[in-house]
Amino acid sequence: MTFFERFETDILAGKKTITIRDESENNYVPGTVVRVSTLEGGREFCSLEILSVEPILFDDLSDFHAQQENMSLPVLKDVIQEIYPGIEQLYVITYKLSQ
Repeated sequence: MTFFERFETDILAGKKTITIRDESENNYVPGTVVRVSTLEGGREFCSLEILSVEPILFDDLSDFHAQQENMSLPVLKDVIQEIYPGIEQLYVITYKLSQ
């Protein structure tokens, strides 16, 4: 699994506990551990245990999701639109740091 470098600190601090992805990345299996690297450079920085993968519509994103992403709802929606322009169907992948 990859993340933009700007999210690394929040992930390692446990402040970012979900990621919201499109259908191409909805195949993670709860209970599995995945290695995490930066999108920009491919540098591995941790492992995450996948807790759940749940479908959600863009319009159903809430302040709760934004808190789990460690950002405000308007910023979260802007980031998603930047990455996935015009998308409606998304997937919330909940995770925790793995030892």
